[in-house]
This record gives sequence, structure tokens and C-alpha cells, in this order.
Amino acid sequence: MLDGIKRWLSGSPDAGTAGYEGIVAWAKSHQSTFRGVQDDGFVIDGRLGSTAWRMEWGPSQRPYIAGHELRLRADTGVESELQLLVLSRALQEQLEKSIFEQYVEDVQTRIDNQTPPEMRWLVMFPKLQGTEMGALREQFVAVGNGKPWLQAWLKGGLSQALAVRATQSSAPLVLMIGRGRLMLRTALEEPAVPELQRVLTLFESALREARRVAADNPRGLPDSSIAPSGGSDWAPSTPGQPGIDKPPSGRA
Repeated sequence: MLDGIKRWLSGSPDAGTAGYEGIVAWAKSHQSTFRGVQDDGFVIDGRLGSTAWRMEWGPSQRPYIAGHELRLRADTGVESELQLLVLSRALQEQLEKSIFEQYVEDVQTRIDNQTPPEMRWLVMFPKLQGTEMGALREQFVAVGNGKPWLQAWLKGGLSQALAVRATQSSAPLVLMIGRGRLMLRTALEEPAVPELQRVLTLFESALREARRVAADNPRGLPDSSIAPSGGSDWAPSTPGQPGIDKPPSGRA
């Protein structure tokens, strides 16, 4: 630990990589760049084809995830007004209970911008019915302001990737599209290459499917009505932590 701190302060090439050597090697094997965060965590910048993505691991920025979390984001090129949310069913039940306790029992009359968007969207937007979720209905919930878009996104590769994820982990999972960005958040107390790879595989599937739907429907899906919504789609990082809300560059 002391050697790692000394390397960090001296600015040597491996500063910030102590303890993450296996992850650094994995990132390099994917032509991605690794950057340690001084307090706790790391950032990896990579690409799926020409699209840059950013992965962060560090202290949780959400109250419903204890300890540490893994976060990913990328620009998709989809409509900026589109707001879609897929989350694990157990987390949906937890959040809805929290919303009830916070805003009904406390006699609050509105949900403001201090509330995470995933909680706001659960209240604001309609859910896909169980029959519309298909094989995912027992493990996941999906809501959004553009139902045809949401259904098209969940077809094919993403549905299969989510089904695989349900067999790999019961950790809370949030997958969102907002302001043209795809975002993923999940609990991860200790980072390890196999789990990073599994989550990245899911994220890349969601990214490919979003870009596919956008490319196949450049003028929007037929009968797609997008309800307006305000507020940020991704809350700023906590002080001292890397900012996943900043555009990924593909390089640290």
C-alpha cells in the first residue's frame, strides 16, 4: 500500500495501478486505457467500433447501492428526448417502496431534481406489461416515455444478454437511455476481470441494440409518442470521484 502511494505521488508510469494489475492488463488487451483514481477506484476508457465508452468503479453514488458500484456510459446517437429504463425487479420493488415512504408518508407533493432519475421515471412513465416483457418479466422491469422504442430496444440481442445476466448475478442493475446516452449502474464491491467482462458484454449489447434501432428508424418509430420530462439523466459524481457525466474520450 505504501509503495503504491509513493508511486502515485511520484507520478511514475504505474501510479494508481497498484492492486489493479490484472485489470490493467485486461484493459490493454481490449485497446482500452486505465487510470487509477487517487481516493478509491479507477476509470477505463474504451471503444465499441467508433463509439467511445467509459467504465468507472468506485464508491456508490446512489443510496440503493451500498459500498461500491460499477458504472458505464456511452453516447448512442438516439433521440435526446428519449428516456428509457430497465432495472432488476427486486430493485424496482425497493425503489417504489422508498418512493412511497419518502413522498407519501412524509406528505411530500412532488419529486424534484434531487431525486435520482431512475426513481422519477418509475413514477412518471408507464411500465411494459408482463406479456410485453416476455421471458424477462420475472427478473426485470422496463419503463419509458417511448413504448415502441423501448420494445424494439429490448428485442433480440439485448433481451438475450439480460436473460444471461439474470443467471450470473442478483446484484441491483440499472440500464438507462437519456439525453442520447446509454448508462449502466450495478453493485460491485470488489472488481475482478471476469465480472468486468460480463458487465461490459451486457453494456455493449445494449449499445449495439440502441444504435440498431436508431439506424433502422432515423425518423422515429411509427406511433412512438415521447412524453416530455425534465431534469438530469445522470447525477454528477460525488466530490473527488471521476465524473461519468463527462463525455468519454476513449482515452484517459
